[in-house]
Amino acid sequence: MEESGFNIELVIIGGSAGSLPVILNMLKNLNEPIKFAIVIVIHRKASGLNILPALLQQVSDIRVTEIDDKAEIENNNIYLAPADFHLFFDDKKTMSLDRSEKLNFSRPSIDVSFNSAGEIFGENLLAILLSGANSDGVQGLKFIKKMGGRIWIQDPETAEVNYMPKMAMEIIKYDEIITPEDLPIKLNRL
Repeated sequence: MEESGFNIELVIIGGSAGSLPVILNMLKNLNEPIKFAIVIVIHRKASGLNILPALLQQVSDIRVTEIDDKAEIENNNIYLAPADFHLFFDDKKTMSLDRSEKLNFSRPSIDVSFNSAGEIFGENLLAILLSGANSDGVQGLKFIKKMGGRIWIQDPETAEVNYMPKMAMEIIKYDEIITPEDLPIKLNRL
């Protein structure tokens, strides 16, 4: 979808501690259909009980799917990176998973997914970094910006854990600072 000269083909969202309430609010308030796919990469523990996809689907009218290896990317879908796997983009149509070593103590690593998305989608990518306690995602945002993508960062004042968005704001030329309330509104405008 066009936004000031940008044709957004994919929105990728990274978050850690404190990002889940923001994501739930976003999903609850997104208008269907969306003209792009949304990929969510959040740090979470790999445990036997995996209720996050069902929790996200409960609040969303848009289909939420946990990503399998070689999953296809389709517009008007929300994809969730699984716990304990890094997420990569093979091309504009498929995603793959791997269990290489953790980056920033995390798997999935936001940086890994942001870098991969930046390489594939370039200027047709919107990346959003939310609340979190480490700097995962910051280097990925720098790369996305270099590739011509758009960057939105959660206002650290509104973040439950402000370290991640604060770090990003200090070192990256971002396009927008967003609050949890205006995130779905801005996405609906794309």
